[in-house]
Amino acid sequence: MTADVHAALDEKSLATIFTGARTHYSWRSREIPQAKLLELYDVAKLGPTSANCSPLRVAFVCSRQAKERLLPALSRGNVAKASSAPVIAIVAQDRNYLDLVPTLFPVGYDARSWFTASPGSAAEHGLRNAMLQTAYLIIAARALGLDCGPMSGFNASIVDDEFLSGLEWNSLLLINLGYGADVPAPPRRPRLSAVDACRFF
Repeated sequence: MTADVHAALDEKSLATIFTGARTHYSWRSREIPQAKLLELYDVAKLGPTSANCSPLRVAFVCSRQAKERLLPALSRGNVAKASSAPVIAIVAQDRNYLDLVPTLFPVGYDARSWFTASPGSAAEHGLRNAMLQTAYLIIAARALGLDCGPMSGFNASIVDDEFLSGLEWNSLLLINLGYGADVPAPPRRPRLSAVDACRFF
């Protein structure tokens, strides 16, 4: 492995995934091939999780008919954003993610006990790691040239009944995916400074 593999990203690359990236609300009418969505997952899945438990699951809503089924579950302010997005990703957590730990973390013993020390700990670990993987998904999407519009305003029960019925998945977040329209972005909203948000010990 060469030293270049560990070189810091240049400013253009950082701008693509962080400093210049923005949440998008309107979209170009350009489809996303399924191959691109598969590539997106294959990149995002490489981010670390506890004992490689990988509880994230994704349902990609691509067709017009499927979007029409999803829109009634959205809060009023999210309908327009989602209706024109080429794809809406339903980010979910597999409630039975621990069943795959022996396969994903083959260490010669059953690591599932790490996640079941107390009542509710398996769900807590699953949620923490699924949301961690959601962040990877957004970063991977941007790195692959896609724009993102995450949405938390939706009725999870409706989404789960309509799209995840029969699966042990529960929806956590929706992410509009596509190629953002060329409209002026509003000024970036304030972020906390390191003085307010960090401590060093």
